[in-house]
Amino acid sequence: MCALFKTKPEAPRGSLLPLPIVKPHAGMRIVAPASSAKVEVAQVALAKLRTMNFQPRFGKHAFQKGPLFFAGTTAQRLQDLHDAFADENSSVVACLRGGYGSNYLLSGLDTELIRKHPKPMLAYSDLTAVQLNLLDRIGLPAFHGPMAATDFALENGVHTESLRAALGGTPYSVGEAEGLRALKMGALGKPAKGILYGGCLSILVSLLGTPWEPQTEGKLLFLEDTGAKPYQIDRMLWQLRNTGKLEGITGLIFGEMLDCNSPGAAANLLEEVILHHFEDMDIPIAIGLRSGHVSRHNVTLVFGVEAELQITGSPKLNLRGTR
Repeated sequence: MCALFKTKPEAPRGSLLPLPIVKPHAGMRIVAPASSAKVEVAQVALAKLRTMNFQPRFGKHAFQKGPLFFAGTTAQRLQDLHDAFADENSSVVACLRGGYGSNYLLSGLDTELIRKHPKPMLAYSDLTAVQLNLLDRIGLPAFHGPMAATDFALENGVHTESLRAALGGTPYSVGEAEGLRALKMGALGKPAKGILYGGCLSILVSLLGTPWEPQTEGKLLFLEDTGAKPYQIDRMLWQLRNTGKLEGITGLIFGEMLDCNSPGAAANLLEEVILHHFEDMDIPIAIGLRSGHVSRHNVTLVFGVEAELQITGSPKLNLRGTR
């Protein structure tokens, strides 16, 4: 089935954009493209980042309150994001938190500026829209990983091994220790290979029918969310399927799916929903990988790289790396 609204993203020029080597004591610009956070929480994150040998600085409008639920006007948030990429003293862009509002930035993104100054951007949740747009349009790898106020500010908020490997551009693997478990074997239990892609399910669905709808087709797909009931997860999957966005996917990985349950319902209802929804697709499916909205140790995944989901034996997701 064809999508109701087909986008025509800019074709990446060649492969993924090359990223700078993130060395010890690398500069990091922290911005708030969506909502702001409490200053005291952000200061805790700042101290933690310094102990991890980063040199973090906040964007000019990172603590702007308003209008509404935004960390500043659209123009202010765009300015901070563009300044962060253009900053020659920073090797990493980190988002303060998600919340809501980064969708307003999509039409104003200066892709040529970002193409000339590519660097990892750590984010998830509401920022899925910006990350996938930059991946689809200019080939900027999307670092689905910890944010300052929601993860670095917590004692056990960051999975440091995957963060270091992702920023270093080296291959790495995550598996059972990071929550990954098999849900469906797929055809003959063979590994699923493909370009890793995805993010927050509700954000992906919110982009359908817009000029920025995600290019999920044919990918090794990772989906995660928080606080959505199983029937809502099913409805969003139904939307993806009926706009053609699940065509040709090679495999499917779900996140921890934090608080995605219904009061009084069976504990495995969400898993039953997933198996029912994909019973006619002979692809391997895994669940539980702690990346995005998680209870602890947020794993960094890089979207846009070749990856392999190994479902037999001890489940494992292998990522090729950006170098």
